Amino acid sequence: MYGKTSMGVARTTYLIDENGIIEKVWEKVKPDTNASEILEYLKENM
Repeated sequence: MYGKTSMGVARTTYLIDENGIIEKVWEKVKPDTNASEILEYLKENM
């Protein structure tokens, strides 16, 4: 708009463990696939 560019929405998901430590970060996530990516990660790493 008026020659200005914008980044838009930058969605990020953080997986935080029980001690409050960030365990995993997903950047530029898509809402329709994010939940399945998280579940897949948890199944592989738990």
